[in-house]
Amino acid sequence: MKKFNLSLTISSLLLLTSSLHATLKSDKVILKDNMQVQYTKKAKPATNVSEIFSNGMFYGRLRTNTFYWAWDNKENNNAMGIGASLIYKTAPLNGISMTLGGYTSQNPAWYRMEAVDAGSVKAGKDTFSRYKLSTSGDYGMTLLGQAYIQADVAKTTIKVGRFLYESTFTKSNDTKMIPNTFDGVSVTSKDIDKTTLSLAYIVRQKLRDHTTSHDVIAVDGWTQNDDSASNKNLTVDRVGDNNQLIVASVTNKSIKNLKTTVSYMVVPNIVSNLTLEAHYSIKIGDNLKVIPGIRYMNQFDNLNANYNVANLKAKHDGYNNPTSLESYLIATRIDIKSGAFMGRLGYSYIGDKADIVSPWRSFPTGGFTRAMGQYNWYANTKTYMIRAGYDFDKANLLDGFSLMARYAIQDFDDKKTGVPSDNNILHIDARQNIGNDLQLKVRVGFNKADNDTIDINGDGKKDWSYNEYRVELNYFY
Repeated sequence: MKKFNLSLTISSLLLLTSSLHATLKSDKVILKDNMQVQYTKKAKPATNVSEIFSNGMFYGRLRTNTFYWAWDNKENNNAMGIGASLIYKTAPLNGISMTLGGYTSQNPAWYRMEAVDAGSVKAGKDTFSRYKLSTSGDYGMTLLGQAYIQADVAKTTIKVGRFLYESTFTKSNDTKMIPNTFDGVSVTSKDIDKTTLSLAYIVRQKLRDHTTSHDVIAVDGWTQNDDSASNKNLTVDRVGDNNQLIVASVTNKSIKNLKTTVSYMVVPNIVSNLTLEAHYSIKIGDNLKVIPGIRYMNQFDNLNANYNVANLKAKHDGYNNPTSLESYLIATRIDIKSGAFMGRLGYSYIGDKADIVSPWRSFPTGGFTRAMGQYNWYANTKTYMIRAGYDFDKANLLDGFSLMARYAIQDFDDKKTGVPSDNNILHIDARQNIGNDLQLKVRVGFNKADNDTIDINGDGKKDWSYNEYRVELNYFY
């Protein structure tokens, strides 16, 4: 396998000593490191019907996302989104409230691909709708991203409508212009001491580059679940377009320093997954923590298909049982935290069975070995990762500034036709908070892939090496 220049890699990792700490804290919200928004200033409860709206609150956000993708061996691509979101939350009356969220992402003519080339856009594709562009010729999206009724009883929250839902299997993944959202019902409860219970019944999903909701798992061009990690074998003709996603999880912290989570998801008659996860914090001295963690996923085949389903890209040569979705994943990590520094060593392995099914933007290897833009949950894939971050703000060196780097070695199965060739990737994030309301984030990724891999049929795999550059601005008001 080809390696990056060793001195560059080592010097980068020594300098950028995982998760960035310098979160943005405005007067109303906190922008977390994973780009999730936490509302810190909330509406005063209403005492009558008129105060439901008069006491309600608006949360505004202006943002831009710019992308440049430089392939080694083919034409480059670029994209930009300029837009905003406006979230309105009514004041709760007797625990009942409502949230509406409008979003827009527009694409300036001077920095976008021609419509005929839009399908080649990689990381920046979520700034516009490929389907809308292909059918109407129009760039940009404006839509209702959130719309739900919320009921709060004691420490239990119930949401009905279109909402963000964070779980082991689903994420809003709000790293572009518009978040990934779900239509259905969710329940989250903290009524049991040191325990969080969560349940969701999801009937539709709306990916970030879609203007309307669609099936949770079925694929059909750009009209249904066309997430890049979707299983291309599960077409509307085969599984229909009226599937449901059911997710349940229990997180417990009853044992001191130990956090455990048991999660289950099922798409009836297609696939289910049971995941066990645990993290234990060990304090050493006054300023050092070592936190080992483990995640085990077991994927069950409920489809019993008479056609091939194992490979996400529908290329099944090299798979032992291509008609089955049965598989598993094991991932481990060790975090080291000391003041403004955090380091991580991670490893993951996917069983030599089927690829993991996860088109809901919560990556199976996320938090363990996944680097920017990588999909390393193909069957028989091993990944080794080192990650380091340093919060210069927390260290009182540079206000609002932090850096993070990941270096991953991805060892794919050379024989399988439907997986990439082996690669190394170095990914660096730089984040600068400007005051309490504005954040600048720069991300770069350098991917070097093998160019001499021969698959099971004797054919050479493509060299998919590239460099990627992203710039994001967020302003809250």
